[in-house]
Amino acid sequence: MLMCGRYAVTLPHEAMRQIFGYANLIDSVPRYNIAPTQPVIAVWTEAGERRARLARWGLVPHWVKDPREFPLLVNARAETMAQKPAFRDAVNHGRCILPASGYYEWHALPNGKKQPYYITLRSGEPMALAGLYTNWTGPEGEEVDTVATITVPAGPDVAHIHHRMPAILKGSEIDAWLDVRGVRFAEAARPILPQPEGVMAAHPVSTRVNSAANDGPELIEPVSEILSDEPRNKPMKVKPKISGQLDLF
Repeated sequence: MLMCGRYAVTLPHEAMRQIFGYANLIDSVPRYNIAPTQPVIAVWTEAGERRARLARWGLVPHWVKDPREFPLLVNARAETMAQKPAFRDAVNHGRCILPASGYYEWHALPNGKKQPYYITLRSGEPMALAGLYTNWTGPEGEEVDTVATITVPAGPDVAHIHHRMPAILKGSEIDAWLDVRGVRFAEAARPILPQPEGVMAAHPVSTRVNSAANDGPELIEPVSEILSDEPRNKPMKVKPKISGQLDLF
């Protein structure tokens, strides 16, 4: 499972538009299991105005000839993104946010099993996940907006689940991050840090979230029984991967 590789957006579109301050309308429905390569809502600045766009979750630099032969770049590590060729242009010219209600992370148990957790802000507020975007143009002139979320070391509330977490921005931090013309990357990136203690909340959820084909509000509900860390008695059988997720390529 990809780190920071699933999240949920459960707010009605009009509520998201008011909270994150973008001007346009965009069709959306609550989604509880957003997975890589699917279309996601991202917000960035165009001609001085915030706009919401549908973009493929999995960044493709403009210089890539065939996305199918390029690694899936779902996350950009905050510590190295400015040095990586794939993200170098985006940190200066393609900064965005991805609205989210919460995200999933998997805790690896000693027996090899992985228990999924749903992680939110303790306050219950929606999240603005820091991201990067690019516009990829294909050989036939087709254009696809693509995004990656930014990750940081996990804060104290969630470090016991996984060692990384998405970078989350608030208030004026969002303003600076989206202002690619007026705010230099070094200044905009200052709040790209782990969340301090007491900010995040997490609870275990059903392993049904493991399949991108599953969706629905039951996926974010707490479960009373979690996976056992007892050693396996039988060898695990590997099943072929079947995914019902949307894919922009």
